[in-house]
Amino acid sequence: MNDKRVIAVFDFDGTITTRDTLPVFIRFAVSFSHLLRGSLYMAPFVLLFKLKIIPNYTAKERLFKTFFKGLSIEKFNELSEKFIVNIEKIVNPVALEKIRWHQQMGHEVIIISASVENWIRPWANKYGIETVLATGLQLDHQIITGNFLTKNCHGPEKVIRLLAAYADRDSYTLYAYGDSNGDRELLAAADHPFYRKFS
Repeated sequence: MNDKRVIAVFDFDGTITTRDTLPVFIRFAVSFSHLLRGSLYMAPFVLLFKLKIIPNYTAKERLFKTFFKGLSIEKFNELSEKFIVNIEKIVNPVALEKIRWHQQMGHEVIIISASVENWIRPWANKYGIETVLATGLQLDHQIITGNFLTKNCHGPEKVIRLLAAYADRDSYTLYAYGDSNGDRELLAAADHPFYRKFS
């Protein structure tokens, strides 16, 4: 009889949601004029990313810094709480059904994401998901610097973060759900990997 505990890991963007939440959050959180100015400023960096001259992490951090550097973490967290409504509009209902199935089976559900943990956590808590392993923010006297506190939780970093939180890999059965190359290593580490499907 297999009495191992079961952990079900879900990627967030494109797996639980139907699209990347970073641009959705930016459009939600900043004014139109700020959005326009920031988009013009970011255009060269987007091109460099598309040409694979700069990595995903650098482009993403630059984008975040452009729109949120200097904002208080208190204000940012307020925006993140209000953002739940916007997340609900882009949640994949099949993913939510699978989350609830795991919870009903007594499995521990966690989210591992390259997105910023602040806007994932309020939504996750609403659905009884306590553990969110995602990208953290660097602060200076409670003000966002625009830099990330942690490595971008993408690719191999997802496995590193998982094993840091749940070290004894042999002690649990792992389900993993993802939708992109950034989930490849996590899916490879799972006993039951699901790439762009939930069954």
